[in-house]
Amino acid sequence: MSLEPAERIRGSTTIVEILRRYPDGEAAALMARLSWPCAHCGGAFHEPLTMAAKRHRNSPRAVLEAFRALERGEGPSDEEVAQAARKYRERPSDI
Repeated sequence: MSLEPAERIRGSTTIVEILRRYPDGEAAALMARLSWPCAHCGGAFHEPLTMAAKRHRNSPRAVLEAFRALERGEGPSDEEVAQAARKYRERPSDI
């Protein structure tokens, strides 16, 4: 899938934008694997991806890479999901 730079998943891409890009449920399934209720509760629907990662105490960088793997049409791999799903005691600061 070749996307224009403006269409690529970035840290500022919102939860709702990601869900709309994957109407067949791939993004919602990834959020479920990360233990994020965002796809279902709607409480933080317009929150940027990296802010959601921080709120859920996940690494924003690892979460971004997992969603970019969806964008590339190759995954994410189990290892990428494990990295993205890892919870930190403190909210991570890496972006």
